[in-house]
Amino acid sequence: MDSPNKDTSNFRKLLAEEISWPHVYMFKFIVPANLDKEAQIIELFPADSEVSFRSSRTGKYTSITIKSLMNTPDEVLDLYKKAAEIEGVTSL
Repeated sequence: MDSPNKDTSNFRKLLAEEISWPHVYMFKFIVPANLDKEAQIIELFPADSEVSFRSSRTGKYTSITIKSLMNTPDEVLDLYKKAAEIEGVTSL
């Protein structure tokens, strides 16, 4: 089984090789339908980011899509790491 550090290293390598930087990167998160959780995710990103929401069929979860200008693969990884610290958030 791969370690989380190896997964991060592979993802960083993929981002560096496949994308020209700076780049408008699209992040996707699933959060419990809770305005506080949604706000915590949005606060991680610059104010000029494009944000869209979609509720699940049952209304228990919200999908958040955020498009934001990133300068390096490390910026992307940093934001995913910060989002992972928020309880109940799933990164896609």
